[in-house]
Amino acid sequence: MTQPAYTPQIQLYQEWLERNRGLHFENYDALWQWSTSEIEAFWQSIWEYCDVQSPTAYQQVLKANVMPGAQWFEGAQVNMAQQMLRHVEAADAAGLPAIIADNEEGQVTTLTWPQLRQQVAALAVHLQEMGVQPGDRVAAYLPNIAQTVVAFMATISVGGVWSVCAPDMGTNAVLDRFKQIEPVVLFTVDGVVYGGKAMERQTVSAQIRAALPSLKHAIVVGNRTSAVQWDGYRNFAELTARQDDATRAFAPLWLPFDHPLWIVYSSGTTGLPKPIVHGHGGMMMVQMQLGTLHNDLGCSYDANSFGERYHWYSSTGWVMWNAQVAGLQRGCTIVIYDGNPGGPKDKPDMTTLWRFAARHGVTFFGVGAAFYALCAKANIDPADCGDLSRIRALGSTGSPLSEDVQNWGTDFMRKAGVHGDNGQGIWWCNISGGTDFAGAFLGGNRQLPQTPGRMQCRMLGAAVQAWDEVGQPVLDQVGELVCTQPIPSMPLYLWNDPEGKRYHSSYFDSFPAGHGRNPHGGDLPASAGAVWRHGDWITIGSDGSCVIYGRSDATINRHGLRMGTSELYSAIEALPEVLDSMVVDLEYLGRESYMPLFVVLREGLELDDALQQRMANAIRQALSPRFVPDAIVQVAQIPRTLSGKKQELPIKKLMLGQPVDKVINRETMANPDCLDWYVAFAQNHLAHQSKGQA
Repeated sequence: MTQPAYTPQIQLYQEWLERNRGLHFENYDALWQWSTSEIEAFWQSIWEYCDVQSPTAYQQVLKANVMPGAQWFEGAQVNMAQQMLRHVEAADAAGLPAIIADNEEGQVTTLTWPQLRQQVAALAVHLQEMGVQPGDRVAAYLPNIAQTVVAFMATISVGGVWSVCAPDMGTNAVLDRFKQIEPVVLFTVDGVVYGGKAMERQTVSAQIRAALPSLKHAIVVGNRTSAVQWDGYRNFAELTARQDDATRAFAPLWLPFDHPLWIVYSSGTTGLPKPIVHGHGGMMMVQMQLGTLHNDLGCSYDANSFGERYHWYSSTGWVMWNAQVAGLQRGCTIVIYDGNPGGPKDKPDMTTLWRFAARHGVTFFGVGAAFYALCAKANIDPADCGDLSRIRALGSTGSPLSEDVQNWGTDFMRKAGVHGDNGQGIWWCNISGGTDFAGAFLGGNRQLPQTPGRMQCRMLGAAVQAWDEVGQPVLDQVGELVCTQPIPSMPLYLWNDPEGKRYHSSYFDSFPAGHGRNPHGGDLPASAGAVWRHGDWITIGSDGSCVIYGRSDATINRHGLRMGTSELYSAIEALPEVLDSMVVDLEYLGRESYMPLFVVLREGLELDDALQQRMANAIRQALSPRFVPDAIVQVAQIPRTLSGKKQELPIKKLMLGQPVDKVINRETMANPDCLDWYVAFAQNHLAHQSKGQA
């Protein structure tokens, strides 16, 4: 159906600016220019427009315009849980649920807003009685279910710092994360079902608990049976059923604007995963700006007053889970799914997630770009998916979305009876950001034209540019994605990085203070802070639209979930047969992702099917099934620098088609004789890819 006329959220914001600030902008580019040059005025407008609550006044919007180290809204007190729960009365009066959760087995859990408030309060009071203090870390090994949202909100309500890993992650990968932060409480789950396979989690939970001496308490969520009883664990259902004077009187604590909210993990190519700390206030500001202005959440033109039903498919191990939960800040109903979006592995069904969306009246349907590509390959029929007519927006992220796939999706929705605004087709909200700042640099704008395969614009407040190798901005050319102005959700710090060395080297070493040019012309002042290098290839068009071409470093990005190559090497090189290894993750626009693993075996061994299976199992168990390579290739040597570093990025560039003399200097290699083999392998791969694209 053609959607009724309505006013997009970003237009309402512009009308508010004109009415309350006397600001009028002729077009989006002018609005973006203002938001990235007058950043204090812009973020102050977001504070007021989204009606952020604080019992104390802030002293100033931004203490100093520097990166890293920007301090926002000093003196203000906030709590993300308070921002979510402020909608209880109004949303409940409108008959809108807070959470609808579904899974592979069709088990639906619905929480009303009052139920959400009661369960959060009951669990929060229990955490306080256990001695949890503001700043204590609370770890969760939980799937994407309603109880996880309750556990998160209860934790942050009392000032605890939340950190979650998905139950499909192996024990070693989980401990690589949780050991760094020394949690005092562990939430875990009795079992999960994924791809039709049931997996008990008691054994893994015991291993995690035994390896974390900082733990004082453990709580088990009964996902398979709510009555689960384990020795030494409290039962989640029993704790959240509590209703007494203490729970009825509970309210989230007011916390400093930059009080730690959660710790998320983003892996580099070496060392342990980076534990990234974000603050309550910064995340509230950025997620409300993203959700309101760019994702257009909150519009409701549904005849049955469903309100916004917001779904973005994710596991708890991907930052899109955090973005999904943040929909509660807007008063949206969040509609979450736990399981494989492609159905059981022995009987794939790419209509699974669409049927889920139809069943629950989803209005905003978001998922990783790879999902849409798989649906297109499967040539699914909307007639098999149920009534999709409530969907008004398709979200995409995690990897580049090709023009062909976006065109397929638009046609798919037309066949489902959704023709979008004025019959122009479904609106695509294609975004790109990162775990590192738990936000987006690029995204959608309901008012702008759509070009398949491109993101519509740079986000308001995000001073994003494409830079060439000498730090000069370029248009209509591929360059490094950089951000030249601070954003409130940039990390407060990395855990266990007291001098900030790892934080600085992760994002700011490439373009130090005073480097490059201002987005609005002229050189950056020598006093300016460093410039954020994100690690993506980007093209910014002269029309403002953008394309992301994948990672510019050697981090693995599998359907939106990032993992350091070092973590995969730890798993694979623990096998006695493997002497050395190197993985390359190829992800680029319009082509399938391809990730080969090169291995050097002990003398006399050959790579047979049995050994390949052992390698795949080692990766699956230590990391996740998502990181099993597309191919395992036996090689004589792994290319290394004179200092012994694996040359992942040069080999990646070779396989992307760049000439060998542009990507690697043989004189800097410890074993230059092996390079010819990789050049030939890359040429063969490119030739095969070209035939496949023809």
